[in-house]
Amino acid sequence: MTDAPETGLSTRASGSSIDWIDVVATIVMAFAALLTAWSAYQSDQWGDTMTFSFSEAAAARTEATRLYTRAGQEAAVDVATFIAWMEAAYDELAAGEIDPEVGYVVDPGNLSGLLYERLRPEFRTAMDAWLATKPFQGPDAAPTPFAIEEYQNANEIEAARLQEVADDKAAQAHAADNNDDKYVLSTIIFASIFLFAGLSTKMRSRFGQYLMLGASLLILVGGGIYLATVPVG
Repeated sequence: MTDAPETGLSTRASGSSIDWIDVVATIVMAFAALLTAWSAYQSDQWGDTMTFSFSEAAAARTEATRLYTRAGQEAAVDVATFIAWMEAAYDELAAGEIDPEVGYVVDPGNLSGLLYERLRPEFRTAMDAWLATKPFQGPDAAPTPFAIEEYQNANEIEAARLQEVADDKAAQAHAADNNDDKYVLSTIIFASIFLFAGLSTKMRSRFGQYLMLGASLLILVGGGIYLATVPVG
């Protein structure tokens, strides 16, 4: 008769301890579930960012290639036109139709003037700047209008800009991929908490329960700190 109360008290104490472990384990797993869902969501967000950035980089590179090709074609036309103009201008210079002291004067009635009128507007700007240096008068002038800063090609400039855009987008895609990998890792970390927290409720010894629960808490805190260092998408 005297042993019954002691046995009942021991049973209630043991049950109270197990209930406390269950409550803490449930709370830990609830936080782990939330952080796992958040990590999976962020991983999906960064994955989309990576896909869109790579797509934009590819589109920019494609357009840059097209513009570089167009700029090369225009440069070839400029060179061919300039060579033809030079031949005509030197013939006119030899014939005394151009005064080296005065410089070149456009005369639509001459072949050189006819060619000049057909220059591309961008090239004509450089041509005017080059002619202003009186290239027929002395060696101080640039050898050709292609050697001065006024010679520019809008397509080439735009192509270079798009190439920079493509490089930036590619860098953003690689950064997004890196963040995606980090969130995948955090998902695995938080998923492992379910294993340890679940085992804490199944262990028969108090030490085993505390050990498993402590491991789950340690992983939860460490995973939370790691997650705080990863950019949000």
